[in-house]
Amino acid sequence: MKKLLSIMAVSIVMAFIVAGCGTNNKNEAGASNNASPASPSTEANTGASGESPAPEASSPIVIKHAKGETTLDKPAQRVVVLEWIFTEDLLALGLQPVGNADNKEFAIWVTPEVPLAGDVTDVGLRWEPSMETIASLKPDLIISNTDNNAAIYDQLNAIAPTIEFDPYPDDIDQYTRTIDIFNTIATAVGKEAEADKYLADLDQYYADVKAKLAAAGKENFKYVLTQAFTSQNNALLRLFTDSSVVSQTLDRIGLVNEWKSDKFMKYGYTDSTIEALPAVEGTNFIYIVEKKDDVFANALKDNSIWKGLNFVKENRTYALDGSTWTFGGPTSSKVLVERIVEVLTK
Repeated sequence: MKKLLSIMAVSIVMAFIVAGCGTNNKNEAGASNNASPASPSTEANTGASGESPAPEASSPIVIKHAKGETTLDKPAQRVVVLEWIFTEDLLALGLQPVGNADNKEFAIWVTPEVPLAGDVTDVGLRWEPSMETIASLKPDLIISNTDNNAAIYDQLNAIAPTIEFDPYPDDIDQYTRTIDIFNTIATAVGKEAEADKYLADLDQYYADVKAKLAAAGKENFKYVLTQAFTSQNNALLRLFTDSSVVSQTLDRIGLVNEWKSDKFMKYGYTDSTIEALPAVEGTNFIYIVEKKDDVFANALKDNSIWKGLNFVKENRTYALDGSTWTFGGPTSSKVLVERIVEVLTK
């Protein structure tokens, strides 16, 4: 009996030793996984004893968005994006997504300063992404859009933490919302410093352009801006209101929008026709059309209302490139300003 108890005691002691070793290994692996990507090299942190101090665990990141709050253990690195405005933001922050919705159309409509990398996986349409493709990318974050993806939010969130935004607010202008979204995405991917610098540089760019336009005699330049296209064989004009991101952008360089709406426009424009333009014929006319669908050069070329407008007769019309994206973030705002300066000062 004593011999049996002795054997059992030795076994218990050995079990504690093995368990202790296993716990230490697990803790070391966990600490390594939580190390900040911005931490200095291990060699630089080595003390006099030759041992590296334990890395500090990163704090959880709480992101507020349209669906509530999402907590990330660390900044996301493998991001799938389902709306171009958010892809544009990610690229401006120096991070390529692993997956993006509709790469081909993105390349046509959005002009980022850093192009979308060729190896970014196309995950399908913005309003109908492939769940299988998204899951295969093993993302640690998905960014979705309320307009297109609200119905599939739970499915997306089951694949990876998902944050959802509505770029078109009911109560504030689109520009303010895009900046809020830009900063929130920066927090989610650990790029707050990069976001601060990008926005500070953008504000300085606006100030420089405003001074340049004033020097060119374009101070307080009055305008209406439209994105026009053919719809059901008729010329349809989207005339942008003060709540739009384009109007808010041009306000920052001293331009004055003269197209007004008697109510707040969630998407920042009113759908109009050529019959609406005589009310603003005393201003300057800025327009965006695709070359293959230039309603002013084609459908309206011989239209008596169009030909009779003062800004047409006095050559105060300004065409922007058809790829000018009017529903983007800070980068698209900069591109818009670059193109406005080009047509106003040439």
